[in-house]
Amino acid sequence: MKGQPFHRRMAFALSGLRQAWRRERSLRTHLVVVALLLLVLLLTRPAAVWWAILTLTAGLVLVAELLNSALETLLDHLHPQHHREIGAAKDIAAAAVLVASLVALGVAVAFFFSLLSD
Repeated sequence: MKGQPFHRRMAFALSGLRQAWRRERSLRTHLVVVALLLLVLLLTRPAAVWWAILTLTAGLVLVAELLNSALETLLDHLHPQHHREIGAAKDIAAAAVLVASLVALGVAVAFFFSLLSD
C-alpha cells in the first residue's frame, strides 16, 4: 500500500504500538523502565549529552523489542506448528533484545558512575 498519506501511515504505526502494548508484556515492562529513566533524568538533571545517550539507548531497546514482537507474530502466523528453524529465528530475535538491554544496562551504570564522580 505505497503512496498512503502521512496521517494514514501514522495511524498504522500507532495501531502497531497499541497492538504491541496489548500483546507484549516485555514491551510494557520496558516502557515502565523508560518511564523510571525519565523520572531519574528529571530528578538528576544531567548534561544534555546524557539525555541524548540514555534516550537513544532506551529507544534501541524499544525498537529491538518491537522488531522481535513483529517477527514472532509473523512467524507464528506463517508456521503455527513448532519447527526448529522457526524457534531459532525467534531465539535470535530475542537475543537482539537481550543485547540491546545489556547495552542499556552498561550505559546506565556509566551514567550512575558519572553522578558519583560529580
